[in-house]
Amino acid sequence: MRKLLLFIILFQIVQSSMAQEPVKDSLIHKTDSAAQHIKPIDSVLRIINLNPYFTIHVDSVLQYDLEINRPQEFYYWYLKSGPIGVRIDRNSGLLYFKADKSFFRSGKLKYDVPYKVEIGVQNLFLPSEHVDTSLNILFYSTEINASKLKPTVNTAQYLEEGDSIRFKVQCETGTFPIEQINLNTNLPISGYKPVRTCDDEFSWMIPYDFIKDNDTTRQSLLVIQFIGSDKFQNKDTASVRVYIRPGINYPLKYDEHAKVSAEMEKYIRDLKLTFYAVTKNVKSNKSTRTSFDIAGSTTALAGTVLTTASDDPGTQDIGKILPSIGLTMVPVKEAVAPTKVQEQNTASQIRATIKRLEYIRSENVLIGERDPELLNKTRRLREELKQAQLQLVDLPIVDFDTRYSQEEAEKYFNNPKVNKKYKLKVN
Repeated sequence: MRKLLLFIILFQIVQSSMAQEPVKDSLIHKTDSAAQHIKPIDSVLRIINLNPYFTIHVDSVLQYDLEINRPQEFYYWYLKSGPIGVRIDRNSGLLYFKADKSFFRSGKLKYDVPYKVEIGVQNLFLPSEHVDTSLNILFYSTEINASKLKPTVNTAQYLEEGDSIRFKVQCETGTFPIEQINLNTNLPISGYKPVRTCDDEFSWMIPYDFIKDNDTTRQSLLVIQFIGSDKFQNKDTASVRVYIRPGINYPLKYDEHAKVSAEMEKYIRDLKLTFYAVTKNVKSNKSTRTSFDIAGSTTALAGTVLTTASDDPGTQDIGKILPSIGLTMVPVKEAVAPTKVQEQNTASQIRATIKRLEYIRSENVLIGERDPELLNKTRRLREELKQAQLQLVDLPIVDFDTRYSQEEAEKYFNNPKVNKKYKLKVN
């Protein structure tokens, strides 16, 4: 009986030990399987969900929760640089930004321009453990506001030939900035400073031959168009209308006035020399006639005296002959020295012409190189000179004579006796 009980106990012990071994092997297998699924610990601090590029529509909100491979409570986040309005929660790493339209209207932000955002995370207890990184944010809008061109002058300009025009072409930036500006005109121009981009300056000097001499119009219209385009070829055009009137080419007209004035001065000198020559002949002729008159009168008087005062018949006969001789000298005088009425009238006309030309010349002297009456003064000088030349067209002008000098002619013309003799008289 005892043997039987002992056998049963031993059998149960063996059976229990055999039942426990498979359980041990199963636990070991399960432990190995769990060990295979455990992730190894990363020794380097890093951001595990960084997105390097964001595209945001205007008036939208960006909320992005950044995560690291460490417990968040031992680290803090910071923002190093970024566009206006970007924020980050220092404890949780939540990146926040609201793309408000006011930022773009004020020019603080622009569309289609990537903005770099630099952020970092730092261990609170270990300064050497930190990560700095960056991401890009680009803003876009489906609403397009066209950019505008704005010249810094009025759209209508009134100028003359020889004037210059200068102004800047500014840009009012819309959704997309203007990248290129082209220039177009209705009339061909040259020598201008072109405009390529915003805030460039256009400058141009109007040439004096812009309006041709055979052009019947007294005013020309030049339309200058500035055509701006963005990268999507959206265009805006700004126009400046320039009304151009004929102007005075002062350097050329000044030389022309000097030329006409010098020509008139030379003509006056020649007329004075001619006046001197004509009056000399008139004076010589008058002296000859005076000599004849004195001789004839003396002969007649002598005959009368001899006839009445002498008792000698021979002397009385001579006295009767002498008046006839004196009377005979009259036709001789007319033959030798006839009266030069035409020459005297010519001298008077020459003197009057000289006085008139000198007055006209003094009245049309320029007061400067840009005298506003330059054209009128030149025209009056030319007309008076032409009229004087036509009046004296048959007069043989003495421009050079060895018998006379210009100094003598000038002195003779200004002689008070000569002026008194040939000045105009009123009966």
